[in-house]
Amino acid sequence: MKLTLTVNGAEYTAAIEPRLLLIHFLRDELGLTGSHWGCDTSNCGACVVWLDETPVKSCTVLAAMTDGRRITTVEGLARNGVLDPVQEGFSACHGLQCGFCTPGMMMTARWLLDRNPDPTAAEIREAISGQICRCTGYENIVRSVLWAARHDGSDDDARP
Repeated sequence: MKLTLTVNGAEYTAAIEPRLLLIHFLRDELGLTGSHWGCDTSNCGACVVWLDETPVKSCTVLAAMTDGRRITTVEGLARNGVLDPVQEGFSACHGLQCGFCTPGMMMTARWLLDRNPDPTAAEIREAISGQICRCTGYENIVRSVLWAARHDGSDDDARP
């Protein structure tokens, strides 16, 4: 089948198998390897991307379901070579260890901050509750998002 979608602001058209998962389309067809394929069962959240404006686990979304829609991946967070405050926060506050869950965590964190620019630690934990980090105790992830909230001078209209 033919698929046309917008990924990180660029339009793509491709012929795909109807059963192709979005995570495989992004990684294998477009070379966007920032999103990680972890469990294929929607448990870990390493593959979170935005479908239009909503975070989804791309291991459970068929690429065919995204025809005519907008996808934003972790590669789309940076603007003009400048890291998003969420990306900076994960670096500044050591919000990662192995880094496998980090792209999904960042996508969820950016989504949260776009809707709630001053979240509490409890609200951050709730937002990321569908994602698993096997390396950390989540403390530095929460600190990273709080740091991003304090340093977020982003214009919501400029977000993907």
